[in-house]
Amino acid sequence: MAPTSTPQTPFGRVLTAMVTPFTADGGLDLDGAQRLAAHLVDAGNDGLVLNGTTGESPTTSDAEKAELVRAVVEAVGDRAHIIAGVGTNDTHHSTELARQAEAAGAHGLLSVTPYYSKPPQEGLYRHIVAIADATGLPVMLYDIPGRSGVALSHETLVRLGEHPRIVANKDAKGDVGAASWAIARSGLAWYSGDDILTLPLLSVGAVGVVSVVSHVVTPELKTMVEAFIAGDTAKATAVHQSLLPVFTGIFRTQGVILSKAALTLQGHPAGPLRLPLVSATAEEIAQLKQDLAAGGVHP
Repeated sequence: MAPTSTPQTPFGRVLTAMVTPFTADGGLDLDGAQRLAAHLVDAGNDGLVLNGTTGESPTTSDAEKAELVRAVVEAVGDRAHIIAGVGTNDTHHSTELARQAEAAGAHGLLSVTPYYSKPPQEGLYRHIVAIADATGLPVMLYDIPGRSGVALSHETLVRLGEHPRIVANKDAKGDVGAASWAIARSGLAWYSGDDILTLPLLSVGAVGVVSVVSHVVTPELKTMVEAFIAGDTAKATAVHQSLLPVFTGIFRTQGVILSKAALTLQGHPAGPLRLPLVSATAEEIAQLKQDLAAGGVHP
């Protein structure tokens, strides 16, 4: 049974795009995934996004994706929204992943814009609607043109928002002005997909964040979001500014690399990465320690 939600906050307010823990030999670490999920929910996350970019989804098999969802739902599914990434650049494959995620117990789906192929807006629309029509689960869009090579236009977001199961958008477009228009017109629940822009996006109507830095600063992010919602913008701004070194530090290289390094420093399950990603160097870890310390985070 998924946690309760509202149309305004269908997946809660603070969610972590969770890394996929691997064993030393590169296998899927399901026990570690359950322990990490429990830690993140205990820290204050309303939900977890699995099998996304930060979960190294390009290098996990379909079977591993289903195993991960089942394990995490078993561990924390009664107290957190579990959203499964199902987006690919193959519509048929994505709909199969959507059905698989639903069967594994996911509470929602994350659908990234199809990468590499660069389809026109009509292709994006039909692709996402096909995913939404494949199951009874609510869908969060994922608009990240910096990775996918193509953005969802205002008009397409509005059209998609008319679908009864397309309820939210994870915005990693990096354009607060564009977000302002889309939030006003689409009716979608808006989630920041870019940690450093969470507070600015809240100010134009976003309801929360799907975060990477929340692997290490969930309580602080929750304080920031709740302060803003309560009208204490001074407090929210102060927390935002205190976290700037963390926002910067985790993304000095690919986010999952330093997220796993930070988790390892804190003694949480993470493990190695799968090629083409590589583990953080000694120099990168030393810089990460400085960045985390500057943001008030210590191993």
